[in-house]
Amino acid sequence: MDYLKSLRISASGLAANRKRMDAIASNIANAQTTRTKEGGPYRKKEVAFGSEPARRTFSEILEGEVDQNAQEVHATEVISSNKPPKLVYDPDHPDANAKGYVAYPDINVMEEMANMISASRAYEANISAINTSKGMAMKALEIGK
Repeated sequence: MDYLKSLRISASGLAANRKRMDAIASNIANAQTTRTKEGGPYRKKEVAFGSEPARRTFSEILEGEVDQNAQEVHATEVISSNKPPKLVYDPDHPDANAKGYVAYPDINVMEEMANMISASRAYEANISAINTSKGMAMKALEIGK
């Protein structure tokens, strides 16, 4: 596997985890949102990841040079949760129903923070892989001196 291929794989991991972090940040920011444009409380967002072979250039495809085990990750879609909202008794809230209950998003902020830490660590791991590939390339250039 060449250096550029490993950089592309790590870059795909960076992009996927950035999208995951965006969804988590949106969940945390809207944990108390009771009214949306679609109607009802905010729905928790989750990112689905998928992989595909790391084939980018036409010549790589023709020559079959790509290692078959090398996979790039992609955020394939952002899914809205179907979990029912939490009903909290608050008769003074403007969005309370006739019985005095308000529908809040079913978002556990502590769980979202743990997911944010996980996404952040995955992002850092991809940065480390990029830096290692860069270091290997620099050492290879020093051999020619």
